[in-house]
Formats: sequence, C-alpha cells, structure tokens
Amino acid sequence: MQPFLDRSLLRARSLLKVSGDRRHDLTASVVVFLVALPLCVGVAVASGVPAELGLITGIVGGIVTGLLPGSSLQVSGPAAGMTVLVYEAVQEFGLPALGALVLAAGLLQLVMGALRLGRFFRAISVAVVEGMLAGIGLVLIAGQLYALADQEAPASGLAKIGGLPELLADTFGSGRALAAFALGSGTVAVLLLWRRLPAVFRTVPAPLAAVALATGVSLLFSMPVATVEVQGLIEAVQPPGSGAFGELLGLGAIGTVLAFALIASAESLFSAAAVDRLHDGPRTDYDKELVAQGAGNTVCGLLGALPMTAVIVRSAANVQAGARTKASRVLHGVWLLLFAALLPAALGLIPVAALAGVLVHAGCKLVPVRQLAGLWRDHRGEAVVLVVTAVAIVSVSMFEGVLIGLALAVVKTAWETSHVHIEVVDKGAGPIRARLSGNATFLRLPKILDALEALPQDRPIEVDLTDLRHLDHACRTSLENWAARHSAEGTEPVRVASQV
Repeated sequence: MQPFLDRSLLRARSLLKVSGDRRHDLTASVVVFLVALPLCVGVAVASGVPAELGLITGIVGGIVTGLLPGSSLQVSGPAAGMTVLVYEAVQEFGLPALGALVLAAGLLQLVMGALRLGRFFRAISVAVVEGMLAGIGLVLIAGQLYALADQEAPASGLAKIGGLPELLADTFGSGRALAAFALGSGTVAVLLLWRRLPAVFRTVPAPLAAVALATGVSLLFSMPVATVEVQGLIEAVQPPGSGAFGELLGLGAIGTVLAFALIASAESLFSAAAVDRLHDGPRTDYDKELVAQGAGNTVCGLLGALPMTAVIVRSAANVQAGARTKASRVLHGVWLLLFAALLPAALGLIPVAALAGVLVHAGCKLVPVRQLAGLWRDHRGEAVVLVVTAVAIVSVSMFEGVLIGLALAVVKTAWETSHVHIEVVDKGAGPIRARLSGNATFLRLPKILDALEALPQDRPIEVDLTDLRHLDHACRTSLENWAARHSAEGTEPVRVASQV
C-alpha cells in the first residue's frame, strides 16, 4: 500500500509542477509578445521592408526555432543589430533578392551547426563583437534620427552623421517634421522614464506602452505624421524566384550571405551565453542552437522575410516573466500570428516616428559607453579594437568593418603573445652570452636585431636559444644572417645553442 501511495504522491507533484510551468509559460509568452510586437514592426520599417515581414520573422522565430532544441528560454526574431546590414542588402540587391540571401545564410548556419562549429563562436573576440554592435548602434541611431522627423536618410553611415546639422535645421523649419520629432522624442522619453514608474504601470512592457501612447496622441490630435504602410500578411510573403538566386553568384552577394550567417550566429550564441546566466535551467547546446537558428532563417528565406537572431531583450523579458520551458517562446509566436492575421489594420495607425524612437533607444543600448571607459583603463588594446571596429563599420560598411576588427584583434593577440626577453651576460673576459626566451616572431625581430647588433664586434659571441618556446622562420633566417656577418669580421664564429 505504501509504495502505491508514494507513486501517487510523486505523480501528483509532477502534475502540479507541469500545471505550474504551463501557467508561468503562458504569462511569459504574453509579456514576450507585447515586447516583440513593436520591435518586429520597427526593425522591418527601419530595414526598408514591409512591416509584416518583421512579424513573419518573429512568428518563425517563435514557432519554428522555438520548437527546436538548443537554448530553451531565449527568444528569436528580427533584431536591431541586423537592421543596417539588411537595409544595405535591400538597397543593393532589391527586396525580391532578400529571401534568397536569408535562405543561403540559413543553410550555411545549418552546415556550421552540423559540423559542430557552434562552440567556436565563443572564441570570437568580445571586443570585435561589442565594436560591431556599437557600429551598428551608431548607424542605427543616425539613420533613425531622420525617421524621427519623417525625413529620408542618406545611404552611407558617414553621410547620415554628416547630414545631422542640416536635418536639425530642416526639422525646425517644418511644422510636420517638428510634430513627428516631438512624437518620436516623446517615445524615447517614455522608454527612459518607464522603469521609474510604480510597478502597476510596469506590468506593460515599455516599448508597447511608448508606441501605444504615441499612437494615441497622434490620433487624438490628428497629427500630420507618417504612419506604417500596411499591405496584409499574405501579400507581404514573397518567396524568392529563380532570378533572385542568380544574385547569389556575385561577390557582393556572397559577402552579404557570409555577413548574415556569421553576425546572426555570433549574436545568437552570445545572447545564449547571457541568457544562461539569468536562469538555473538547462544550459545551451551551442551546436543545436546554431542548427535551430539556421532552420529558422531557412524558413524566413523561403518566405522572403527578414533574417532572425536570438534577441537578448526578448529573451531577458522571457526569463524575468517566469518562463520555465520553451512553450513560452512558441506561444509568443502564436500570439504574433494571431495579431498579424486578425488585426493587421492596427499597424497602419502606428506613427513611423514612434517606431524610430524605439530603435533610437535600442541603438543607444548597443553602444557600450560606460563599459568603454573601464575597458580603456584595464585593457587598452581591447578598447582600441572595439573603437576601430565601430568606426570602420560607420565609415565603410558592416562586412568590411567586422573584417577589419577581426584582423586587428588577431594582430593585437599576436603582438601580445610574441613576448621575447633578451639577457646579455658579459663577464669582461671570454665570450659574451646572449640568452633569448619567450616567443621570437617577426613582430619582435627589430628588438632582437637591435640587441644583437649592439654587441661588440671584436668579442666571441654565444647565443642561447634553448629557452625559446617558438622561433619563426623570419627570426631564424635573420639570426643566421646576423651570425654570418658578425663572424666575417675576423672574430671567432658565433656559436648558437638551439632546441627549436
């Protein structure tokens, strides 16, 4: 009888736990849906594509990626961090080619996940990733400041920043632009002040509250501002045609696909690491998460939608709302689908300036101003990599900027690891001994040759290389040439002891 009672008690506890998990997941899914809705629409509008495509990516991120193994609590969808790259791709290749680019990036992510390359993304320099996000943030802020005033933004990052004084003058010279700017600035103010309000107000996510208030003010006062253009969910779906796949043969398109895949993967896996620190549940399997992201982007590509990444804002909201399982993120995708299917006309009431305010706020979060000061004090080289990466992205483009940052990080690491110490022992009589230790690479060759060439020409020299951990070809050849020159002066030949 007792074993039966014990089993019944365990079964009851299990059912209660499942019931509790479902209740928490349902609540969390609604919170994440309310956070994701304005962001999905805002990212799409800022990327230069129909607003519905942002919702489609959010739906796929919830229902498709959400069902797959990897990270149980992080939430995927269109991300502000990809906005600049998507906008550039749409401008260069056109909207019909976007699906093919995203599809190719998704397939590449699937291959990387199958090859178990997910864990290696943790080896990417954090300074490069933060610099990438900072550069994206700066370009995003500069571009959305134009949308904040219902103005058309220039194409390049430098042109966006250089045109800001003219934008300011034009804004205060136009009643319509000033109205839009006031609405967008008010949206930013609500986002900044929302966390200071009583808890009863903060049950509504700040982005939703800010956009809802701006929409209400716009309707109440009949403000002459631009609103989101709506064409319907089904109409927005544009599967890539054969002509779109022809675009993939160009070098520029290949670079864009690589940028989509690598940046989306890095952002997703860094987000997964951050989310793992927020909860005590199962840890992320990075390879499976990379496959899940690839599957989601493959579906997004087939639908002609935006690329997706895991988004830390939505993921953190999911954890903080009490999510226990992946059901919360799947349900958030269901709510997005129901909204897009049943209430699409509601999107047409949202002022573009309000969405621009949400993205300006999101862009500011991507620029690590406070962290940069501490990084400069403690790790100056990392701070330089971060700043150079960000400036390169603003000045050139996303893909080239990231490559410049990665190259600089490799050079910095090589310089820091190629330490070599030269000890010269001269007892006044007999040979002079020069002992080298550490890593002798071409980066330290000037230091090595300066020390050796400063030795007297009329004394025998012994060079001890046994303590070197590494001696590259350039250093070995230069040492041999120096020894040959020194021995030609009529002194005893240079003796070299080496184990490398």
